[in-house]
Amino acid sequence: MKDPNEIRALKASFRGAIDTAAALAALEARIEALDEHAEIDAELLDAVRPVVSAHAVGSAALRGLVGAIEARRSTPAT
Repeated sequence: MKDPNEIRALKASFRGAIDTAAALAALEARIEALDEHAEIDAELLDAVRPVVSAHAVGSAALRGLVGAIEARRSTPAT
């Protein structure tokens, strides 16, 4: 049976993961421009830390939701 709440949750989780991926992509030029022989500056780490954390949480939420949907589908109806 289709569950509109499940579909809305999947869309919201997917958007969250995409948004955090975009935030990571916005840091790409700064990361790629790093001098391999220099220290990484604290300002960059401060910029990266919350984006990486948000992406990890968003991706984990999406993964968990997909797993829950798959588990629900594989459970026989009673």
